[in-house]
Amino acid sequence: MSVLQNVTRPSDLRRLNEPQLRELCHDLRSTIISTVARTGGHLGSSLGVVELTVALHRILDLPNDKLVWDTGHQAYAHKLLTGRQAEFGTLRQLGGLGGFPRRSESPYDVFDGGHAGTGLSIAEGLALARDQHGANSKIAVVVGDAALMTGMSLEALNDIGHRKTRMLIVLNDNEMSISPTVGAMSTYLSRIKLSRTWRGSKRAYDELIVKLPVVGPSALEWSKRFRKSVVSFAQPGQLFEDLGITYVGPIPGHDLRALNSTLRRALRDMDGPVLVHVRTNKGRGYRPAEADKVGFHGAALPPMTVLEGGDGNTFGPIDAAANTGHSSLNGNHSDGDATLSATQAAAARSKPPNYTAVMAQELIAIGREDTRVVAITAGMPTGTGLSKFQAEFPGRFFDVGIAEQHAVTLATGLALGGQRPFVAIYSTFLQRAFDQIVHDVCQNDQPVVIGVDRAGLVGEDGTSHQGMFTIPAQRQLPNIIVASPKDEQELRALLRTAFAQDHPFALHYPRDPGFDLPAVEPAVIPIGTAEVLREGSDILFIGFGPIVHRASEVADVLAKDGWSVGVVNARFAKPLDRDLILEQVRRKSLVVTFEESVAIGGFGTGVLELLAEAGMSDAAVRSIPVRVIGLSGGQFIDHGSVGELRRVARLDVEGLLGQVREALDTAAVRPATTEALQKARSA
Repeated sequence: MSVLQNVTRPSDLRRLNEPQLRELCHDLRSTIISTVARTGGHLGSSLGVVELTVALHRILDLPNDKLVWDTGHQAYAHKLLTGRQAEFGTLRQLGGLGGFPRRSESPYDVFDGGHAGTGLSIAEGLALARDQHGANSKIAVVVGDAALMTGMSLEALNDIGHRKTRMLIVLNDNEMSISPTVGAMSTYLSRIKLSRTWRGSKRAYDELIVKLPVVGPSALEWSKRFRKSVVSFAQPGQLFEDLGITYVGPIPGHDLRALNSTLRRALRDMDGPVLVHVRTNKGRGYRPAEADKVGFHGAALPPMTVLEGGDGNTFGPIDAAANTGHSSLNGNHSDGDATLSATQAAAARSKPPNYTAVMAQELIAIGREDTRVVAITAGMPTGTGLSKFQAEFPGRFFDVGIAEQHAVTLATGLALGGQRPFVAIYSTFLQRAFDQIVHDVCQNDQPVVIGVDRAGLVGEDGTSHQGMFTIPAQRQLPNIIVASPKDEQELRALLRTAFAQDHPFALHYPRDPGFDLPAVEPAVIPIGTAEVLREGSDILFIGFGPIVHRASEVADVLAKDGWSVGVVNARFAKPLDRDLILEQVRRKSLVVTFEESVAIGGFGTGVLELLAEAGMSDAAVRSIPVRVIGLSGGQFIDHGSVGELRRVARLDVEGLLGQVREALDTAAVRPATTEALQKARSA
């Protein structure tokens, strides 16, 4: 039986000796690798914090103490150590464990996360609530070095230092180059600064020296400057010290002894905020993930086949000291290797390019024609496809890190300066920049093209990542144009359209692969013009985005039952093609709108508003029933594959067909000619 199988709660870790703890780290990595190879997930980040997770769970009294994971994509080991081993194989699967901490899963999860930069504020709130209640629990938060640079994190650090909030901040520096300093002087200073003797003697010394006649205040100022210069020379954390947060580190993040000693002392002796800087190796224990930290970061991983045993290259020892220089665990970690099977390779080759890849190639083509075109991403150059643009135009590409608000306003400044910016942000993360879209882009009416990537259902990342709320947010704003293509070739045309006009333009496209359509020369589409894909006399379908194809399939099925169904591809949610829609709506028995977005305030609501306005003066339009089909605004969408989620949300072809038939029954609508229906059934 593995050591991990004997751990059902964090308190079990206190019974383990050092060799058993090393074996536990091996078990955790093996379980994470073998599971994620099948389910997908955030592999690199979770492998990098295995020792840190073990140390924190061994020292903290969870769940009485509170452990917050900023973002939460690194919490797989946390799930395994908190009673979820039996369910871990369901990670990110429909009805299974979530890929982020979730309060509904476990009392050890204190916050439903998913977005970077939220952890410090949550943890400070928990600490202040503890103080209000007069409790003495420990509050700890693990935040990555990239997330630490978000505006919200910096605001939280400022407040934490000002209030002297008693909490532990663990900075997980997984080689994003905050500082390479790891040395004896740094370790020595960390021990001094955490000691009660140092803190007490420092206060006593300052109180004494300031009382010296004449020179006291000047001597105190000189003394503080000298101490500060010594610390700045030996340690990289002066920023935190200046904010009022005791900085300790860097500490080797794969050395259990060092982690245990430092974290235990920090938690025991802290009388204010303490930040422990921990250096970790992202992807540790799995060679492909260590070599490709970008590819193995996100949820959509390169194909993996994990082979246990064998010649030592699949699960063999690695030298921990090679990464930190201070590890006491040499030879006791395990490493994995991956091979790509012929079947997986063939499947990867046969899959059509996704919308993101098509967008990136077209943007490069536009950039070759117009040197004003620049591209911006908020820490996601690979996921948004803009790394390809960067490779061709390095001087016209800007990665601002996890700072969506800054990305959008920076784009506005570039536009004001005469450039034509394209800023690509996932729909779920664009939520964070709503004020900047309102105040900076739209109020100034600048030609910023916003690539709203991952629009619609995203899949296994779950509630925090579904791109379902952006269309209602944007529809209400002046000056902005909101568009989405029915397929990847129309995406190219709409991207051309966006750069051919002079107003804010939000272009929504999904994570999905395209339809593998042959390439056509993209032509600029007049703003606000829809297209009729199919004429019909009984029912009118109006779709926005790639769901139009599923609506067309539903129309094919209904046609076999004798219904005459028209299909309109709206292309634009704002502005709507008023004339075309009203022309197509007249004399229909039912209008159905389709979108893969929250229905409240979305595309379908826009069609309803248009028909309500026209109906004030046109009784024929006023009397036509309308069914709006989209995602429910009454609940978040959980995790699962996109196909499964569409089935559950009734947005697959079968679900859409069922909803349309229910609408027909409710409206008591029948085909225009019963002979046509009888003829179809007899055929």
